[in-house]
Amino acid sequence: MSGQNKVSGVVLAGGLARRMQHRDKGLILFGDRPLVSYALAALAPLAQTLLISANRNQEQYRGFGYRVISDANPTFDGPLAGILAALQAAPAQVLLTAPCDSPFVRTEHFQKLLDALHGSTADIAVAFDGERLHPVFAAIRTHLQADLQDYLLRGERKLQVWFRRHAMVEVDFGTVPEVFANINSPAELEALQLRGGLGRVASPDSEPS
Repeated sequence: MSGQNKVSGVVLAGGLARRMQHRDKGLILFGDRPLVSYALAALAPLAQTLLISANRNQEQYRGFGYRVISDANPTFDGPLAGILAALQAAPAQVLLTAPCDSPFVRTEHFQKLLDALHGSTADIAVAFDGERLHPVFAAIRTHLQADLQDYLLRGERKLQVWFRRHAMVEVDFGTVPEVFANINSPAELEALQLRGGLGRVASPDSEPS
């Protein structure tokens, strides 16, 4: 890990997963591995400190060997609440964020976000697939935590609106938009399994201990 890449990382697994029939998505098996393990494997080579944001099943998440944090409020306020908790807990100046339900993302994709952030004066680098942003894939400077806390205290919840309040760089992943495929429902889980996407996910050898 280079000095430039001394960062913290968080996997966001704190949602209610309504479309997944309220099952805890990070713990659902995909290719015989819990979904959360793919994001952990992708972030681990870059992050000095790796966190899991979870509001349920915290003991099971601790079993992956990383610190588990939860939202300040027990009201499931969305990904920004998990990001705020991570910004407050992160010891580094940059936080990498990842969802728990996107098994195709790799370390090099997060490295690209870091490179874009360090190569700019922006406070946020966010993934863009050529058509839309994927704001849960981001590199965020942790000094934004106070502003985010104020934003949430005002009752605001929209992630992209908060991002656009700050200097932001969009990082082009237009050649590999499939890495952002995520699993929100049982039908999507089955479709990705049947599609044979397992050949593109991280190998078990890269799974964190």
